[in-house]
Amino acid sequence: MYWRWALSRGLSSAAARFHGHGRFTQRFSHAAPCGGCLGRSPWETRSKVLGCTETYSLGLRGLHDIRYQIHQDSSSRAEEPLDPFSLVADELSLLANRLRSMVVAEVPKLASAAEYFFKMGAEGKRFRPTVLLLMASALNMPISQSAADGVFNTLSNELRTRQQCIAEITEMIHVASLLHDDVLDDADTRRGIGSLNFIMGNKLAVLAGDFLLSRACVALASLKNTEVVSLLATVVEHLVTGETMQMTTTSEQRRSMEYYLQKTYYKTASLISNSCKAIALLAGQTAEVSILAYEYGRNLGLAFQLIDDVLDFTGTSASLGKGSLSDIRHGIVTAPLLFAIEEFPQLSEVVDRGFDNPADVDIALEYLQKSRGIERTRELAAEHANRAVEAIEAFPESDDEDVIISRRALVDLTNRVITRTK
Repeated sequence: MYWRWALSRGLSSAAARFHGHGRFTQRFSHAAPCGGCLGRSPWETRSKVLGCTETYSLGLRGLHDIRYQIHQDSSSRAEEPLDPFSLVADELSLLANRLRSMVVAEVPKLASAAEYFFKMGAEGKRFRPTVLLLMASALNMPISQSAADGVFNTLSNELRTRQQCIAEITEMIHVASLLHDDVLDDADTRRGIGSLNFIMGNKLAVLAGDFLLSRACVALASLKNTEVVSLLATVVEHLVTGETMQMTTTSEQRRSMEYYLQKTYYKTASLISNSCKAIALLAGQTAEVSILAYEYGRNLGLAFQLIDDVLDFTGTSASLGKGSLSDIRHGIVTAPLLFAIEEFPQLSEVVDRGFDNPADVDIALEYLQKSRGIERTRELAAEHANRAVEAIEAFPESDDEDVIISRRALVDLTNRVITRTK
């Protein structure tokens, strides 16, 4: 397989140069802010919620572990594990600073609300921007061997600036959706700190989310690429559609895995998948490569949410940044319960009642404990992680070390997603 050959050929010499700082991060870390006009305006322990220890079969998750291990060939086993986030650390720092500057508003209260999660250190590891910056490097193919170095470097830097802009837009859309979700869910915490609606009220939280979306629109327009604009506008439509699907389900829909997965795509996976596709389109990649980038993001996003569903039953409040059993207490039926219903159809009656009665929550948890719901959800997540890896493996061949390292990092992220505990 080419991928294994490329890793064994280039990884040993490249890793030392990347360790701790990341070469391709430095190369592009001084790109200009996206949308030039924007800058002008003034978890550690785990609880056994189910009362049992999770078991793991080889199954699909085991298959992902095997596939992931394929990439850890003899040349990389002696090295320190790759940290995808460190590869783009410098760019992530600049991106965070630019995001804070992009949410400046004339009304101080609105600006304070809009930048709340950017300045409180609650942004986590910037998972989505990391994926997008790595995707940009993974698709960094030479444009023309005959081009002069100066011309190539100018074009490459301009492209990286535009791709960084996609990462910024994606993060603003993501945070805006969180602000709106917290209002709809009446949440009082987010990522371990008080939610904006809890601190400043629902009205300001909604307006702050709207403001972030408007800033994202201005930045998106600055790219002057109608296909990319259409992609990310569709993402916003999907976020609204997914939330509406969650709020207005019939009993039959609440028990449907197909309905659940479609809703999950709209609410979670559409943003990262279409943003990955936008990265490819800006790079001038073919339709086939753009679809592969999309498939990576789609399957990574679905795997991420499936593990989130598991952690809602197995994690602690401190580790998740939200109350465990949050979904079920809000009447939201997720994959572990849907798999449990397949084994115990009588659970459907409990689900149909909506979990307003705490006793029904306890009954559902008893059925879940007896079922393979948690295990099967992890297996489904591993299946999607495998599909994401397959998409990376199908990218056009390259012997460029930056490209090889970034593709390995994208593969590593699939493993981190399905093995994470928070």
